[in-house]
Amino acid sequence: MSLTVRELEITEFDLVLDYFHDATPEFLESMGVDPTRIPDRQSWRERFRGDSALPVSQRSAIVLLWLMDGRPVGFSSCDKIKVGERANMHLHILAPDGRNKGIGTEFVRKSVDYYFDKLQLKTLFCEPNAFNVAPNRTLQKAGFKYLKTHMTVPGSLSYHQAVNRWAISR
Repeated sequence: MSLTVRELEITEFDLVLDYFHDATPEFLESMGVDPTRIPDRQSWRERFRGDSALPVSQRSAIVLLWLMDGRPVGFSSCDKIKVGERANMHLHILAPDGRNKGIGTEFVRKSVDYYFDKLQLKTLFCEPNAFNVAPNRTLQKAGFKYLKTHMTVPGSLSYHQAVNRWAISR
């Protein structure tokens, strides 16, 4: 089994759009995503296209595609970027039948390496919904350290919620 992580290409962004737009309300709730904050497909695609054209140091986000044997199975995004300092990571498995299988841990490790290298980070944070067991378990297995549970809005698509703050430093 070959696991690969690389930057998502503009032509592949519909994978992200479909993931959020086609998700059930229950699944969005489990991730702490507010459906009213999901941008419409066209404006989100244009925002991604514009952001991708910028040098990495000026981007608002980076999206990585996770491939297993050449087939897309998930993605990670990184935002709240302060090059040379810190950023926040998000992680997603595309298909429901691919979740809770343990593949996320190695993809997270590979994504962490990419973000640290590309952005020259000192610390990478991740704040999944405190009640979503799978990403919390994955982060622990991937070497992140638990810092605290607190109330916040962890991402632009999220509502105010309890999250676990995890960090990994180099």
